[in-house]
Amino acid sequence: MLRLSVVIITHNEEHNVLRCLESVKPVADEIVVVDSMSADRTASLCREFGCKVFLREFDGYGTQKQFAVDQASNDWILSVDADEILSEELQNEINLLFRHNPHPGVRIPQSAYNIPFSLCFMGRILRHGSVGKEVHLRLFNRTLGRFTRVPVHEGIEVTGSTGTLKGRIIHYSYRDISHHLEKINTYTSQAAEGYHDRGRTFSKFMVALKFPTGFISNYFFRLGFLDGYPGFMWSFLAAVYSTLKVAKTIELTKKS
Repeated sequence: MLRLSVVIITHNEEHNVLRCLESVKPVADEIVVVDSMSADRTASLCREFGCKVFLREFDGYGTQKQFAVDQASNDWILSVDADEILSEELQNEINLLFRHNPHPGVRIPQSAYNIPFSLCFMGRILRHGSVGKEVHLRLFNRTLGRFTRVPVHEGIEVTGSTGTLKGRIIHYSYRDISHHLEKINTYTSQAAEGYHDRGRTFSKFMVALKFPTGFISNYFFRLGFLDGYPGFMWSFLAAVYSTLKVAKTIELTKKS
């Protein structure tokens, strides 16, 4: 029987992490947690749950997640964030692949699997806008793939074919609007640093365009308005994110 390691990176996630751990427990042969020096009880909660916990200074999402992969005992990896949970349908699909395969000894046919995502925002699952049909590659064989080394919006590069599962990961990314704004500030700074390091530049005219085009695209063309008030706020804040990312890159370019 193939064995599966679940890897999670954490930082001050005591309000989320147990919900995440409970959801991956039915599929995991081991859970590896890499904590970037949390000031709360995140690391101790994970140890009490039975996870293998490693402490490591944060140096970027891609490198932190790859470090977690390297600590795992098994080649098949499921990467999950602390503010995410596996749906029951996804748990059943993964168990069918790894634990209840009707053809023992037959290898898993793909090198990796994409997983559909649902965002729970302001108490509602968003079904439209830029997040309505979101999928991410999260389940993979580490002998055939690894995380990209970028500071934010990391991905997994694999050799070979990939499939897509039907079950979903549900993302509880933001506790409230203030928490969302905190994350926007952090992520836009990291994204701008990445653009600057790669020599990417933008005109100030692009800043003026980013907000209206981003909002109109999400709220109207991608039907975000069908998600009600949460859909409006998501479209608004997503446009703020894309605008600040460009503005901060221009600011860094000017400083240098």
